[in-house]
Amino acid sequence: MARKVNNASGDSSAARWLWLVGLVVLPLAVFLVVLLWEGSPASRPAAEVGASAVQARDTERAQFARCGAASRYNCVVDGDTIWYQGTKIRVADINTPELSQPECAREAELAEAATRRLTDLLNQGAFSLEDIARSHDKYGCRLQVITRGGESLGDQLVAEGLAETWQGSRSSWC
Repeated sequence: MARKVNNASGDSSAARWLWLVGLVVLPLAVFLVVLLWEGSPASRPAAEVGASAVQARDTERAQFARCGAASRYNCVVDGDTIWYQGTKIRVADINTPELSQPECAREAELAEAATRRLTDLLNQGAFSLEDIARSHDKYGCRLQVITRGGESLGDQLVAEGLAETWQGSRSSWC
């Protein structure tokens, strides 16, 4: 009889072991297979993982042209002002040369280049509009930062010498 009890307890240990394998080890193995099959985030460069997450937030998209006298829906006024879906938006993180009333020839050239470049950047794909602490400037324009993939398009204009980081007031380009 004692022998039968030992066999029964041995069977019980085997059943517990199989239960443990089925409950813990098997799901863990499936998880690892799926992770390795799809490529884990750790196996991809950090910039790629972060960029794909940020790009998912870039939901705004339109075809922009230069603003004319008539339509002010999706157009670029100058290097730091656009109309998007009928709303006038001032790019909050930069200052660009004035296109409408330049003080000198250099400012006029830079303003034209900044306007063309902002138009090109906006037309390159989806972007995001990010609010800042102040919602509007003193002229009633909505203040927002335009980003793509988490990077400011304004910062790109600054890097290209077509804008300066906003310092709280406009400065001379002459």
